[in-house]
Amino acid sequence: MTAVEIREPGPPQVLRAVQRPIPEPAAGEVLIRIAAAGVNRPDVLQRRGLYPPPPGITDIPGLEVAGEVVRCGEGVREPSVGDKVCALIAGGGYAQYAVAPAVQCLPAPAALSLEEAAALPETFFTVWLNVFERARLLRGETLLVHGGSSGIGTTAILLARAFDARVIVTAGSAAKCAACRELGAQVAINYREEDFVEAARRATGGKGADVILDMVGGDYLPRNVAAAAVEGRIALIATQGGAKAELDLRPLLTKRLTLTASSLRPQPIENKGRLAQALLQNVWPLFASRGLKPVIHARFPLTDAAGAHQLMESGAHIGKIVLLT
Repeated sequence: MTAVEIREPGPPQVLRAVQRPIPEPAAGEVLIRIAAAGVNRPDVLQRRGLYPPPPGITDIPGLEVAGEVVRCGEGVREPSVGDKVCALIAGGGYAQYAVAPAVQCLPAPAALSLEEAAALPETFFTVWLNVFERARLLRGETLLVHGGSSGIGTTAILLARAFDARVIVTAGSAAKCAACRELGAQVAINYREEDFVEAARRATGGKGADVILDMVGGDYLPRNVAAAAVEGRIALIATQGGAKAELDLRPLLTKRLTLTASSLRPQPIENKGRLAQALLQNVWPLFASRGLKPVIHARFPLTDAAGAHQLMESGAHIGKIVLLT
């Protein structure tokens, strides 16, 4: 099969197409003939040598795929051979075939193409876990999303609106802010022109945001505390703006805030399987009833994974980037 490997840590050009053996599904796994694979920020970090795959996981990057099940490992009852699925995987997506734990597979929604289905797992698992389970976003509450035009951000807008929450986002240009509003964000703050703390307070009548989804970290942490409502919850999922912050703990006490953080890739298969079932029950019906559809900014052939990474690193995209096999 054709696969894309990382020749050595470095710029996008270190991604190269090679021939690799088709993997064999182990017990509890399925082999998927990939139609499309999502490109995500962790792939870029892995390419730079900053986010190695967990022990025992292939060096081929790629955390989400969609396609057809062509072989089942021992003990797998579902999905079955011939089923169209999308799957969260710990690596191996930049290829024509990949193995996935059966419990991390979800049926490709009938209303979506396989290209669109490939854009679901990484962001939908992440948003459901952090916004709805860990931060407990409720109907009628306000969610503040940093990086609203990213794959994670656009997914958070779609899901929060589907569950009748109010959404405020930050983004880095007028065009990105407009795109977020078109998706359903009530307020979009251009963080290059306006202080998001004051803007979020103003948009909530001084109350602040009930839940904040943050992929920036660094000096955003104390600002998130300032922008949060009493009893607010801050969910940290990445540190693109830095891994260290100085924080006055007193506002956490007076506001009774919760700070939660998680990373998806290293979690046990059982945890991801539980998340898949939660999505199947709570979110998958919305593709039909609410017309949910992921935002895809660009599609690249598998052999041009370097071009996909260049686009992601430019920050010009709105929504997801996918590779087509």
